[in-house]
Amino acid sequence: MVSDNKIWIANNDKGDKIFLDPALANRHGLIAGATGTGKTVTVKVMAEAFSEMGVPVFLADVKGDLSGIAVPGTDTPDMQERKERFGLSEAGFDYKGYPVTVWDVFGEKGIPLRTTVSEMGPLLLSRLLDLTDIQSDILSVLFRIADNEGQLIIDTKDLKAMLNHLSENNKEYEAEYGKMSPQSLSAIVRSVVAMETKGADVFFGEPALNVMDFFTTDGEGKGMINILDSSSLVSNGMLYSTFLLWMLSELFEDLPEVGDMDKPKMVFFFDEAHLLFNDAPKVLTEKVEQVVKLIRSKGVGVYFCTQNPKDIPDSVLSQLSNKVQHGLRAYTPADQKAVKAAAESYRVNPDFDTFDTILNLGIGEAVVSFLGEDGVPGMAEKVSILPPASSFSALDEGRKGDIVRGSSLYKKYVDPVDRDSAYEFFLRRGEEEAKAREDAAIAKEEEKAAAKAEKEAARAAEKERNAKKRAVKSVGNSVAGTVGREMGKAAGSSFGKFGKTLGGNVGAALGRGILSTLLKM
Repeated sequence: MVSDNKIWIANNDKGDKIFLDPALANRHGLIAGATGTGKTVTVKVMAEAFSEMGVPVFLADVKGDLSGIAVPGTDTPDMQERKERFGLSEAGFDYKGYPVTVWDVFGEKGIPLRTTVSEMGPLLLSRLLDLTDIQSDILSVLFRIADNEGQLIIDTKDLKAMLNHLSENNKEYEAEYGKMSPQSLSAIVRSVVAMETKGADVFFGEPALNVMDFFTTDGEGKGMINILDSSSLVSNGMLYSTFLLWMLSELFEDLPEVGDMDKPKMVFFFDEAHLLFNDAPKVLTEKVEQVVKLIRSKGVGVYFCTQNPKDIPDSVLSQLSNKVQHGLRAYTPADQKAVKAAAESYRVNPDFDTFDTILNLGIGEAVVSFLGEDGVPGMAEKVSILPPASSFSALDEGRKGDIVRGSSLYKKYVDPVDRDSAYEFFLRRGEEEAKAREDAAIAKEEEKAAAKAEKEAARAAEKERNAKKRAVKSVGNSVAGTVGREMGKAAGSSFGKFGKTLGGNVGAALGRGILSTLLKM
């Protein structure tokens, strides 16, 4: 709730109001506590106040119970008691709903929320694929080659196409980029396929999310509360955490420096924050630390919600200046050690023992410490958290569906777009190469057929010429003999025996001349 231009979150045991200064809200925070101790209510109270101040909010809704923030709460006997206890009626408290946009990575319970493989980048993608160091290096090389060759890697089809291309043309890249074994490339392909079976093939694609679409207000100037329905996503902890890390990185890269502001430009609440750091390599933890440290200069506040502060690495925990610690339970020495560490992170309040207080906090109670105007953390305060103005209950699927379809962003993101990218390029090139091979094979067969036909035609022509020669020779011999004999007879009649002999010779010569002429035809 907003009071005196500050975020009124709780009252202490003396009835004093406990505020979070919006000008210091971008110094990040922690909301911790065992299951059922009241973390969700704290998140809603803070989100409502930011929205009232015109600050957009992002909520990762793991349990699916934050959607009720869209509709007014109900005046139950329990709420009447709370209103009286906190003096809410006199402060202008009223039940109300807040502007909400519901998102879903899988596009089932909200507006589809996508990004591209290229935008995710090799570092986060390697974590998502659970690659070895060598495989991660190969993936980084793949991204570089794709950039150098102008290949767009938008979805998982593109990624697999690029991996197969490198495997098939490994020798061509080895001199410039180093050896990439087919075995490693195949292993990465298998990891991509496994990732697809968990829904990543839906997450990677276009239209990709423009994070600036989170920075909106409604017609009354209230900040939009963007709820990521993570009830299905959280079952894949690696995808859930990698997405959140990607989103932080996108904000850090896209937003300009703003310096000190009277309120944040946007506030993010990441539930089940321990998933962000489970089995995270050192380089990734360092990246998170860097982003958390620097993103506050972009006017963005980040609040991690988890069961125990020990879930957050010390390097990141030290950046979280505003703390709300709900009850913790200590059943083992290790649990007691964790509670002690949480208690020691607060400035000592002489009025109570922080360690014992954390162990004995009831539902809706917390130990808090917020930055003061001087930038110094306040002393630990035992408080009771205000109730939200919106509904405690989650929306039914019908009402949630109406909100999803009624969003101005629904049409922008609902239908996937599969534009020409690496997969289509290599598919097209493969088809062109196959067509070229087919055309070459056909041309070769046609050439062979033509050569064979030409050879057969030549043989037929030669055969025909030989036949003609034989025929002409036969005719010539016959004609020569006949002519010779006839002339011989004629000569014999005129000259006698001597003439007969001479006529025969002349006739034979004449016959040979006629035969020679015919053969030349």
